[in-house]
Amino acid sequence: MARRTICSLLFVWLLVLSGALHAQETKTITLKIFDGKTGHPVVPTGYEVRVDHLLAIHTDWVKQHDDGYAELTVPADTHEISIHFAYENSMESYVNCDAQKNVFGDVWYLVPQIMSEGMVTANGCGHSRVNEKYKTTALPGELIVFVREKNWIERGKV
Repeated sequence: MARRTICSLLFVWLLVLSGALHAQETKTITLKIFDGKTGHPVVPTGYEVRVDHLLAIHTDWVKQHDDGYAELTVPADTHEISIHFAYENSMESYVNCDAQKNVFGDVWYLVPQIMSEGMVTANGCGHSRVNEKYKTTALPGELIVFVREKNWIERGKV
């Protein structure tokens, strides 16, 4: 009887230990999204996340909070992420302002840099005086992205 109790306690302890180890196998990134033209916060209605240039899309890795921020949980060994943000409960994605030209394709962000010092992406969508007015900084573990909605010409393109 004592042997069974000890084995049961050992089994429960191993389950608790494996759960604690499993919790350490991910990284959490805080996402803050802003309109590139106005600087106001944006709350996307959907997220598409890709990691390390793989084709798999992970829509369930992001948890949206009521305050407008979101948390992205990625595997601990992730080196790069790409995120697309949807709006108006549709398949339409915001245009990422972080490029020489506003882009529809993937822009990749380094996870080690985000985790160690935080990252604020460039804002190529706004005017320089607007960009200066809404200048912000990121804490370690934060990714701040500037986006804009597609214009009527871009919506017509396939």
